[in-house]
Amino acid sequence: EFFMIDDDHLALVMADVSGKGIPGALFMMVAKTILKNNAMVGKSVGEVMTVTNDMICANNKTEMFVTVWMGILEISTGKITAANAGHEYPALMKNGRFELYKDRHSFVIGGMDGARYKEYELQLEKGDKLFLYTDGVPEATNAHDELFGTERMIDALNTCADRSPKEILAGVK
Repeated sequence: EFFMIDDDHLALVMADVSGKGIPGALFMMVAKTILKNNAMVGKSVGEVMTVTNDMICANNKTEMFVTVWMGILEISTGKITAANAGHEYPALMKNGRFELYKDRHSFVIGGMDGARYKEYELQLEKGDKLFLYTDGVPEATNAHDELFGTERMIDALNTCADRSPKEILAGVK
């Protein structure tokens, strides 16, 4: 998910729900709505995730949870303020090569009442790229039940790092 908060701030959200089917889809829809509504009123990423967790935990009879990476990009400066609630590490391309950015993870959203979410900053320069994904990419398997893996994902990203986002997605696929 991505959406404009104002003329200079773009919210980026990559999330994965623990449940499947209609219950999982509804749980994800609720979590995304809470995230977006709180971001749109100007809260910081950490505050957005903390409020979302509190609201989800208040009535989580299904005991589902959501992993979330969320960042707010200040378009004019390239600064991203982000937080990670148990989600995969983002892949960041600087100087023409992708590497995992091993950020500090906080607990999943919906997993524990009272959790707090720590923010960090990334500085994007012209030409840098950010690749966000769910565990479905590294956990994809071939006909021999071999995992694609994070290392192969990074290799695939670096094979097509200089290409357009659409071509990068095709290259990883």
